[in-house]
Amino acid sequence: MAQQENKRLRRKVRNSYFISTVSISLVLFLLGSVGYLIMNALRATEQMQESMTIYVMLDTDISTDDANAVGARLREMEEVRDAVFVSKEAAAEDFKHYVGGDFEEFLEYNPLPDSWEVRMKSDYSTREAVERLEKSALAWQGVDEVVYQKNVVEQIGSNIRSFNLVLLLFGGTLLFISLILLNNTIRVSIFSKRYLINTMKLVGASKGFIMRPFLWDSFKQGLVAGLFATALFMAMIAGLNSKVPDVMMLAGDMPILIIVGSMMAGGVVISLLFTTFALNKFINMNTARIHLY
Repeated sequence: MAQQENKRLRRKVRNSYFISTVSISLVLFLLGSVGYLIMNALRATEQMQESMTIYVMLDTDISTDDANAVGARLREMEEVRDAVFVSKEAAAEDFKHYVGGDFEEFLEYNPLPDSWEVRMKSDYSTREAVERLEKSALAWQGVDEVVYQKNVVEQIGSNIRSFNLVLLLFGGTLLFISLILLNNTIRVSIFSKRYLINTMKLVGASKGFIMRPFLWDSFKQGLVAGLFATALFMAMIAGLNSKVPDVMMLAGDMPILIIVGSMMAGGVVISLLFTTFALNKFINMNTARIHLY
């Protein structure tokens, strides 16, 4: 009878360990997947900001040296990511392609000026930064006007701020809920061993002696959970790469390495931390009340 009871208890402990490991793995996988989604979304918004184009139009009679000087000053500005010179001939060809006709033949001359095509850094793609650039450029010799869509600049800035706020709130809420679930899962796992902990207390084992094997098991459990979550995450990435390759091109390899490292470290740290909390609760609990928990 006692042997059957021992087998039943060991099977219960093994099942609890397996369930808690799988639970930690799935939560880590969920957090990693959402983190990857957020990184891609933030990268997409950054590319959207950097794709905004500002045209610095030059005087029709500007010299080559003055035109180059304008470009050099643009590139020296902290807000500018790059500046590309567009000659009046190249601008005319682009416009012909856009309208589908030869306007030079009708006008008998090319009215388009030379210009610099400017793209801002994502951190400076705001209305205030663009207006500062416009004010500075208009004061330079050889600059006729600065052209950009003001309403688009304002709308992009407002929409991106709102979108990023929603993403961060969603990620923070999911992280909070996931930590609560992991804490409860690990506490239930330790709960199944509460009588073993109590027995060790009754024979005079120190707190450190009791905690040591549990923490070692929790370290291994976190490592296994991290590896399993990483395997699931890499399988998801492989599926995305085959079906939606643009997602991989958008994010790159670095976010994947960061998320994999975070899942591995997070599995170990979370498992150790919550196991320590749960062990302290049962070790400090009054022996007479342990069956009431």
